[in-house]
Amino acid sequence: MEGSVLARIAAIVFVAIAITAAVVEMGRDEAGQVARPVAPLMPETDPLRAEQRRCQELGEAAASDPGCLAVWAETRDRFLGRGRAGGE
Repeated sequence: MEGSVLARIAAIVFVAIAITAAVVEMGRDEAGQVARPVAPLMPETDPLRAEQRRCQELGEAAASDPGCLAVWAETRDRFLGRGRAGGE
């Protein structure tokens, strides 16, 4: 009984090591180096993001600033997947 339990544990450890080795090997590119994740396709500087920061710094005054209201409308449209103003 002890021998069969020990054999099962050894088999499970062997399978776990084999799966780990396979996963590591699949993550490598042809040169043997680990493949790097692809950078997201976003512009380096987003003008909308800069305007959002400006409005954030304005605090309560941003609620009456026309520029901030436009920025928030654009942000809302992007989030909801709508087109630009007047488009959809």
